[in-house]
Amino acid sequence: MPLYLSKFSYTPETWARLIRNPEDRRVAAQAYIESVGGKLHGFWYAFGAHDGFTLWEAPDDVSMAAVALALSGGGAISALETTVLLTVDETMDALHKAAQVQYRAPGT
Repeated sequence: MPLYLSKFSYTPETWARLIRNPEDRRVAAQAYIESVGGKLHGFWYAFGAHDGFTLWEAPDDVSMAAVALALSGGGAISALETTVLLTVDETMDALHKAAQVQYRAPGT
C-alpha cells in the first residue's frame, strides 16, 4: 500500500481546547485511517512551520484523499499538506519509464 506524509497545523482554538483538555490525537488519527483500510505508522508534533506530521499507509490515493478531506473539513486544522511517498523501487521504475518519454523543452 502507498505511504503518505502529512504536515498539519492546528487552529489557535484547537490548541486552546487541547490545553484545557489534553488528548492523545494519535488514537483519533489511527481510527480515521483504519476506517478506509489503512494504517497509521507515526504521529509527531513539531516546532516550526507545521504543528505536526503523520505517516500513513492507505489502499490508494482516493482513500487517503477521503481522510484528508474529512480532516480539512472538520474545522480543527488550519493547514494540511499530504505528500505521496515513493519507494526506491518505485522511483527506479519511474526513472526507467522517464527515459521513454519524448520530452521537448518549451520553445525548442
